[in-house]
Amino acid sequence: MTSQSIFSEFDGSSPSVSLPELSARLLQEQASSWPQLAKGIASLDTVKIREVPCDGFSVILQFNPGRIVSTGAKVDAKSIRGRPCFLCAGNLPPEQKGILAFREFLVLCNPAPIFRGHYTITHVDHIPQAIEPFAHSFLQLAHDLGPDFTVFYNGPRCGASAPDHMHFQASPSGAIPVERDAVDERRRKVLKKVKDVTILTLENYGRNLILLESPHRHGLEEVFLNLLQSLRARSGVKEEPMINILCSFRNEAWRMILFPRTKHRPDVFFKEGEQRVMVSPAAVDIGGLIITPREKDFLGLTAGMIEGIFREVSVDAGTIREIVGSS
Repeated sequence: MTSQSIFSEFDGSSPSVSLPELSARLLQEQASSWPQLAKGIASLDTVKIREVPCDGFSVILQFNPGRIVSTGAKVDAKSIRGRPCFLCAGNLPPEQKGILAFREFLVLCNPAPIFRGHYTITHVDHIPQAIEPFAHSFLQLAHDLGPDFTVFYNGPRCGASAPDHMHFQASPSGAIPVERDAVDERRRKVLKKVKDVTILTLENYGRNLILLESPHRHGLEEVFLNLLQSLRARSGVKEEPMINILCSFRNEAWRMILFPRTKHRPDVFFKEGEQRVMVSPAAVDIGGLIITPREKDFLGLTAGMIEGIFREVSVDAGTIREIVGSS
């Protein structure tokens, strides 16, 4: 990493400047100095939106051609070895700059945004995508970005387009439908309480998830890591179990939304010709904002197809009960 790639630094010690303020300044500067980002932001003016009512829930479809590289990314080991890592500081475009946070992560503007104010938060070292060593950092970033942002994580086998490089992303608060649904008292069902951590799920939601809520970070981190271990044991894998996670901090408490997964992509993603549907669910999509880089899929996706995709890639309710019960 060179000094030219550092826009500013943040360590949380200065009360005079917040991470959201620095991020807003970064976005403003990069939009004027980096043509690729300016083009990406301008493309948001032309994206199309369509709401699809499903059985017990609804999703938003976003037609966003600029996301085709991410949605269709080849993430097999051979393909990853054959390309330079686009998240390493040394491979960033010369115009791209970031905020060095805690001397560990670089906050960057995403040049192919889904939202206005879409950031990628990359580790300064080229290390594999894995949440367990960075659960503390994940919660800290959510805290420091505050109520205006949600931080999310895609596991290396369920949505991360760079599984070889540790990173998070951040989006404006409330931009992903599950954030709204997570506070709907008609859906919320408490499964368990562990000291100051409440473990819940959402009923009649088309895919099974776990909510963790707590005002205390250390207890929340412990419960989260225990759940991850239980999921690993239930899945029978040594590596990280498949999962997408959203995290926010508002009203002096954290909320984590966990989507344990069984598959990265649905079968229709791999079909040929007109039968192919290019939907590759990551945290944003499984959270209810499905990104469709092709207009054919934007127009053609039906409620039944969406419900089927969610069922196919999500764990069943019994798995949720089992891993919560054993944590």
